[in-house]
Amino acid sequence: MMDRRTLLFAALAGAAAPMARAHADGGMSRISAYAFTFPALSGDDIRLAAYTGKPLLVVNTASLCGYTPQYAGLQELWGEFRARGLTVIGVPSNDFGGQEPGGANEITETANHQYGVTFPIAAKAVVVGAKAHPFYRWAAEARPREVPRWNFHKYLIGRDGYIAEVFPSAVEPTDTRIKTAVARALADS
Repeated sequence: MMDRRTLLFAALAGAAAPMARAHADGGMSRISAYAFTFPALSGDDIRLAAYTGKPLLVVNTASLCGYTPQYAGLQELWGEFRARGLTVIGVPSNDFGGQEPGGANEITETANHQYGVTFPIAAKAVVVGAKAHPFYRWAAEARPREVPRWNFHKYLIGRDGYIAEVFPSAVEPTDTRIKTAVARALADS
């Protein structure tokens, strides 16, 4: 005869099994990138839900990095694909080498004035570790081997709201691999 604890455990395990199968089969909804919001450098919010159904390129940036000139390439990429639906979002971070030590004014000076950036820029955020912004924790769970290891790491989010491609810092925004992936993400319907 089963005691109450064994009976309760068996009932809970039986109820959880169909849910686990449904999730593994994709039958249950999973959280997508569109669920996240970044505080904007300008003080407003960058709500990814506003871009639902459109590809996003989310890039952790820094003003004093050897890769900082990639701001110009990101602006060029955005200029090329914006009308078709791509949004680029810069996320300044001081996580790597202390290369984003300034505040909003310094970040604005670098991104907007030095490199002519007009795409949305978030307020400075943590992108790695336990204190990372929720988007970056979500991305690390989805792609644990492809987390940012330096500044200008790029996540391409597909129209479905999930990570389509990941590009490390050394891959320039105007690289054929990125342009091809963006074009593919834009073509997906």
